[in-house]
Order: sequence, then C-alpha cells, then structure tokens
Amino acid sequence: MTNTAASQPSPRLRPLSVPPVWPFLRQAGWLAITAGVLVLIAQIMMWQFDQTMNLETSQNPIFIAAKIILLAGFIVLMFALIAVHGFQAQAAGRFGLAAYALAIIGTMLLGGDLWFESFAVPWWASGPGAVGLTAKPSVVMGLGAIVSYALFAAGWTLFGIASVRARVYPLVISIAVILGGIAGYSALLAPWGIVLALAVTMLGIWIVRTSKRLSASSAS
Repeated sequence: MTNTAASQPSPRLRPLSVPPVWPFLRQAGWLAITAGVLVLIAQIMMWQFDQTMNLETSQNPIFIAAKIILLAGFIVLMFALIAVHGFQAQAAGRFGLAAYALAIIGTMLLGGDLWFESFAVPWWASGPGAVGLTAKPSVVMGLGAIVSYALFAAGWTLFGIASVRARVYPLVISIAVILGGIAGYSALLAPWGIVLALAVTMLGIWIVRTSKRLSASSAS
C-alpha cells in the first residue's frame, strides 16, 4: 500500500498527459538532460577566458571547442523545448503557446549567433577581418544582437511563468527556469548560461524519474 502511494505523482501537480501526436515526447527527459549538460560543460570551459572582443581568445582551440559544444547544446535545447512543452501544452493554454513560440525564436536566433562565433569568427580573427571584429558594431548589428538576446531571455522567462501556471512541473524547477531565462540575456557569456543549464537538467531528471514511476505504476 505504501509503495503504491509513493509511486503516485504529487497531488499538487497535474499528471503528465501525453498528447496523441507530439514530436520528441518520449525523449523529452533525456533531451533536456543532454542540452543542460552540454551548455553547462561549455560555460565552465569558457569561464576561464576573456570573452569580450578578444582576438586571442577567439582563436584559442579550447575556447573554440567550448563554443562548438555550446552550439550543440543549443541545438539539443531546441528539441528539448519542443518535447518539454508537449507535456504541458494543454494545461498552459494560449499563454503557454505564446511563451513557447517566443522561446523557440530566441533559441534559434542565439543558435545562429553561436554558429557565427564558432566557425566564422576564428577564421576572421586570423586574417584581415580582425579589424572588423574589434571595431564598434554598426547600429543594425547592435540592434540585431540586442533583439536576439532579449527574445531569448523573454521567451524562456515566460516559458517558466507558463510552467508555474500550468502546474505540470514542480514549482521549484519552474522558478529555476524563470531565473535562467532572466540570466539568459547574457547566456552566450559564461557564467550566465549556467542557471538555465541547471534548470533544464533538473527538469529533464524530473521527467525521466516521473515517467519511470508512472510506467511502473501502470505495469503493476
């Protein structure tokens, strides 16, 4: 009797509901864990470097490797976001859908920025483009960067708020996502992306554990 009660989800949370069709749903937990761990590793690697307009840093093999790992983390983060939203899509309603869409756009924009920093910047830094990399950015480039950072931060912050409202995921994890979203304005610079990385990892672990408990309960 005690084992059966312990296997049930908390009465304060809505049960994980599975929509008829939703991409990557079965892999949601592991996608979130993978994304969080990749971002965390990259941020720790980057933390030891001068990350502000430094030509030597941009050509350092370790720093380049960290950027590529961070890019991989953001790619997986996109899939994780799609999957994780699936469990709360119905409960989150229109607000959750809008937050989800905004987080998708922000993640995509920063992913594009990371591709440029991972592959184009090291090449430019070692050639005639070095002058341009240390020059003051144009108004258009500056606005594009600010909008990208702002959309990423706003999207993940609102996604965390939508999770609090939906009550599918634990409140502590949802609040951690909100804090990660706020810090996410500077997510491309270490250590600011660590907060969201930890929040997403915790969410993934919770989904994996909860899914296993529910599967065991159903089997019994």
